[in-house]
Order: sequence, then C-alpha cells, then structure tokens
Amino acid sequence: MGGVIGDILPLALGVAISPIPVIAAILMLLSPNAKTTSVGFLIGWIAGTVVAVIAFTVLSALLPEDDSDASNPVKATIRLALGVLLILLAARQWRARPRGQVAPGLPKWMSAIDNLNPVKGLGLGVALSALNPKNLIMAVGAGIAIGAGDLSNGQTVVVIVVFTAIAASTVAVPVIGYLAAADRMAQPLEALRGWLVRENTVVMAILLLVIGVVMIGKGVGSF
Repeated sequence: MGGVIGDILPLALGVAISPIPVIAAILMLLSPNAKTTSVGFLIGWIAGTVVAVIAFTVLSALLPEDDSDASNPVKATIRLALGVLLILLAARQWRARPRGQVAPGLPKWMSAIDNLNPVKGLGLGVALSALNPKNLIMAVGAGIAIGAGDLSNGQTVVVIVVFTAIAASTVAVPVIGYLAAADRMAQPLEALRGWLVRENTVVMAILLLVIGVVMIGKGVGSF
C-alpha cells in the first residue's frame, strides 16, 4: 500500500494546487453567505474528487492484468498519454500567463459567487473537481495506480481517503480556518486571493510540467 500512496501523492498534489477553486473558495468566504456557501462548496469538492477516483479505480480493473515480468503495455501507454496531455496543458498555461502590467483574467462565473447559495456552491464544487479536465487526468492516473496495486478493499479505501484528503486540503484549510476565526481571516484571505490571481497560470504550468514528466517516467518504467 505504501508504494501506491507514493504513486498517488504527486497526483493528489496536482489536484490540491489548483488556484481557481481556491480563489473561488476565498471569494465565497468574503461573500455575504460565507459560511453556508463555502461549506457547500467544500462538500461538493470532496464528493466530486471521491467519485472521480472511485470511477477510474473501478475502470482500471477492466485493463489487462500485469504480465509475469511485471510489464503492462496498456497501462504504460495510458500513463504516457496522460503525461503528454499534462505537458501540453502546462504549455497552454504558460502561454496564457499575464505579461507586463496586464491584469490577469479570471472566469466570468466568479462574478456571480456573491449570489450563490449552499446548493449552488455544492454544485460548483462538484463541477470544478470532477469535471475539470486537469483533475480528470489526475484521477485517471490515481485510478490506474490504485487498480494496479493489488490492494484489499480496506487498503483501497485508505488510499482513496489519503488522495482525497490531500486533494481537498487547499480548499478545506481556508474554509475551516474561516469557520474557526472569521474576524482574523479576512485580511490574509484577501492577500492570498490577490497572489493566486497574479500567479495562478505560472503555478499551474510548473506543477503540470513536473507531474507530466513523472507520469511519462512511470509509463516508460511500466513497459
């Protein structure tokens, strides 16, 4: 199980270090319905992550079993493809980075966050976690790693919990921190939001590049 957890750690970090959902969570915490909407968003984020990982773990069971020499061309090819996709996403993020004094752009839907209710917050959390192409790539990689780990049902549950806890941590920390000390969190959250808005494309480009290279390395090693 330890080896599988090691395999899924960079993928879980890839989901966790996603500036857009963190910015969305912070905007919710600075909105009139901060507590209820942010909690709904966090629940949706966790639920979407769990569903995606479980789905791809189940689907990985349909792939051919490892050969006696521990090679698996099908899983290796999938990992190579995922690695290439991540590197392409990294290049796209890098090209989209703001230059000079140009103000970074954010998705238009963020302007409606002040008017969200808990149900819509939950739906947004599910959408950003389970339907985001980058997160889906991470979930596919995690599902393949878990499915190939020859784990018991209990061990599989533990690994999925570890993946979800890490993936959800960057959304959970500001939400829980705000619930615990709302008065003291407003200024730090605003400062964090500003930094993420400025640097989100660069952060994601570097992260996707690193994880893409790791995935390609694992794919080559699986042949």
